Amino acid sequence: MPWDFDVIVVGGGHAGIEAALASARRGAKTALFVLKIESLGRMSCNPSVGGPAKGHLAREIDALGGELGYNADRSGIHFRMLNRGKGPAVWAPRAQNDRQFYSELMRQSVEDQDGLHLEEAAITELIVENGAVAGVRSHIGRAYRAPRVILATGTFLRGMIHVGDVSIPGGRSGEPSADELSRNLLALGLPLQRFKTGTPPRVDLRSLDYSRLEEQPGDPDPEGFSYYRDVVLSNQVSCYLTRTTPQTHELIRQNLRKSSLYGGIIQGIGPRYCPSIEDKVVKFPQRESHQVFIEPEGLRTHEGYVNGISTSLPPDIQEQIVHSIPGLENARVMRHAYAIEYDFIDPGELSPTMECRSIKGLYLAGQINGTSGYEEAAAQGIMAGINATLSLEGSDRLVLSRAQAYIGVLIDDLVTCGTNEPYRMFTSRAEYRLLLRQDNCDERLMPLGYRLGLVSVARWQRFQAMLALKDRELERLRSEKSSPHSDLREPQKFALLLKRPDLTFAQLTKYGYTPSPGVTADIARRCELEIKYEGYLNRAQEEMRRFKAAEDLSLHDDIDYHEIETIAWEAREKLMRIKPRNLGQAMRIPGVNYSDTAALLIWLRKQQKAAKEG
Repeated sequence: MPWDFDVIVVGGGHAGIEAALASARRGAKTALFVLKIESLGRMSCNPSVGGPAKGHLAREIDALGGELGYNADRSGIHFRMLNRGKGPAVWAPRAQNDRQFYSELMRQSVEDQDGLHLEEAAITELIVENGAVAGVRSHIGRAYRAPRVILATGTFLRGMIHVGDVSIPGGRSGEPSADELSRNLLALGLPLQRFKTGTPPRVDLRSLDYSRLEEQPGDPDPEGFSYYRDVVLSNQVSCYLTRTTPQTHELIRQNLRKSSLYGGIIQGIGPRYCPSIEDKVVKFPQRESHQVFIEPEGLRTHEGYVNGISTSLPPDIQEQIVHSIPGLENARVMRHAYAIEYDFIDPGELSPTMECRSIKGLYLAGQINGTSGYEEAAAQGIMAGINATLSLEGSDRLVLSRAQAYIGVLIDDLVTCGTNEPYRMFTSRAEYRLLLRQDNCDERLMPLGYRLGLVSVARWQRFQAMLALKDRELERLRSEKSSPHSDLREPQKFALLLKRPDLTFAQLTKYGYTPSPGVTADIARRCELEIKYEGYLNRAQEEMRRFKAAEDLSLHDDIDYHEIETIAWEAREKLMRIKPRNLGQAMRIPGVNYSDTAALLIWLRKQQKAAKEG
């Protein structure tokens, strides 16, 4: 029987959309199945993109040719660059978005894409033949055949919504869970575990007392996520800051057992770095208050997201908590908070290409791998889409290294270390974060995106023009000298002046420097960062070269680690299960110690010597 499609994607969230678009744009006949077409690209939790490390991921996805950053810019209503007071490695763009408009833009992107078939259907079964995926089956019994399937099911696998002592099956509020698919995955031998996440209440912004809230306006010079697409960014709303009070905390302590989490109803593990308000009060008893941000949900609604009080307490307690917070004393709750528990597949089942180890042709992306966050999901989605199509072509797969992209850090962490809580990206997870800045994602990844056919010729040409301008400006800064100035004993090269911590690119004009025509604020900032941090960057490059030496020492899948007796038994078990691609990955496996990798290196050298002598 001929294939109906080349690639089937199940799930229309951030992971599924990026996977389907990447697949179709690379020429594969692609199908995207969603439970409800109207929910395509829905921002289930906070309508925002970016933030620490997440902003890096959003820009990397865009540089590879993805859609998340572009539509975040187009639907953005409030933009801020976070952590400007710290080093450039941790600067992070963030946007508050119009929830409904973002979803509409994503639906339009999918529907307008050539070669991409969108269909509303509940997929209940994988069709597997001879250990390889061969398609999917829907809830009405229809089979769709394809040699590659990408599962991007989010929180829908056996999803259960909890509010107080009430539990309702659901993938998110108002949408059914995917119980049959969960059972099918178990029957196929895939190990499922349970995680939980949650949302806060939403309030009517007209019912707030703004005199008691601290306004958080957007930046005067807003920056977004997408390169070379001419989106005009504007701040159209403000966010607002307030804090919980001792009364808030006492309310929570008195009603703790009414919470689904502390009442013993929820068994899944929640995100440590985005905890419920109950968790904050219990785990940080010394804290008298916690920040609460009021964030508008869009331009055509009065609904506001109360960021910081995610909870699974009963509705009446939720309202008391809201009213105990300054500025929210008379707030009208429009949606109550809830927690959601769902199945995910142990990411140890993944190969670095996002392909499932035990079922050939099956790829997994997003929260099904134990991650949290739109950006983490979208990053996995675009990589799954790329690698599914590369495998169809018989081409080498794309695996980004930890020294190349935050996407590489994310996937390597999942594959190598697994996760015992919903995984969230942080800049601290990246060893080479000074090289992996948010401002140079295009320089790091756009050549790849263009080579894969995901970046348009027009964007590529503009990128090349920017690089040429930047290189010329750096050459001028390093070769030209300043005019005589009272601050200087003698004229100095502009690059040397720019190394001064208190001197900016713009301030070089007082020493006689005139920027070249066409040099934008972005190019000027890139030049300034490269010159100011040159010493640190050189050291990071040297560390990266040493890292690459270990990464380049390949380990073949057919190595039987059980036979290497100089390696500890626990390490042999881990190495056999994970099958690391190289020595660098082997070093990062929990339970594999330095002595184990040293023994492995000695064994490899003996093997190489024997092969040469043979």
